[in-house]
Amino acid sequence: MRIGYKLATEPFGPKEIIRQAVAAEAAGFDFVELSDHFHPWLDSQGHSAFTWSLLGAIAQATDRIGLATGVTCPTIRYHPAVIAQAAATVALLSDGRFMLGLGSGERLNEHVVGQGYPAVTRRHAMLREAIEIIRLLWSGGYQSYEGRYLRLEDARVFDLPPVPPRIAVAASGEPSARLAAECGDALFATEPKAAIVDHYRAAGGDGPRYAEIPLAYAPDETTAARAALETTRWALTGWKVMSELPNPVNFAAATTTITEHDVAERFACGPDPARHLAVADQFLDAGFDTLVLLNAGPDPDDFLDFFHSELAGPLRSRAGAASLA
Repeated sequence: MRIGYKLATEPFGPKEIIRQAVAAEAAGFDFVELSDHFHPWLDSQGHSAFTWSLLGAIAQATDRIGLATGVTCPTIRYHPAVIAQAAATVALLSDGRFMLGLGSGERLNEHVVGQGYPAVTRRHAMLREAIEIIRLLWSGGYQSYEGRYLRLEDARVFDLPPVPPRIAVAASGEPSARLAAECGDALFATEPKAAIVDHYRAAGGDGPRYAEIPLAYAPDETTAARAALETTRWALTGWKVMSELPNPVNFAAATTTITEHDVAERFACGPDPARHLAVADQFLDAGFDTLVLLNAGPDPDDFLDFFHSELAGPLRSRAGAASLA
């Protein structure tokens, strides 16, 4: 059982993200996962630094903790050749601690290069081609590729790690779960839906199953819910909305009716470990075996202390019991 800490690059600046990664290592987390966005979800978050610069800096600032993207879209804003090179470099800088999380993207980030934002079936086909290109380049030598949507011409990644990074693929339903099983080494999801895991396994997926757990720590429930509402209410809109809206102002408009009560129903808000463990149990019961804790509370250091003293032991015990069930 591995437990990760979500480094949300939207509410914090780049130096603070690196500081939190070092603190997460000290708190006992097994890995950190970084979002890879061009825009924040909401203007009130105020940040969105370049994730690949952060990964290189974190690799040098830490010794043990794993690193992952959660997740990168390698098809529109980036070409997969660029991601193949970037991921290989981070794997070398981190001595093999890096995992590449990939997904089909959100309009919020991908439309900025003016290439349009295709329908989901095409995005999945593009992601499949992108993964093929990345793995091809990781195999070494000069490579070319002629796909329906993506191409590669006489390209080589010169600096390759001894072992390529694992690839986790984000899924929200059957088509993406099947893609994760067929093309990836692991599954990544943000909802406690057993069907996602079932589809992944039915398609032959046997890798780790990552899930992002919505938590908000604060000394009281009201403070936690208020902080989560301010910065993270976008998470309640659902994947169809999250993948389609183009700018932070649209997410602000789409979330005007969301209340603190709504947030508290989705997030574990406040200081009670039992509530946080109950939300994590939803994902464990759904079949996920690797947890990524997303804290939407106001103070990341308070949350890291809370994890170390109250959550780490019980979470690992629960995961062990789930694996034996």
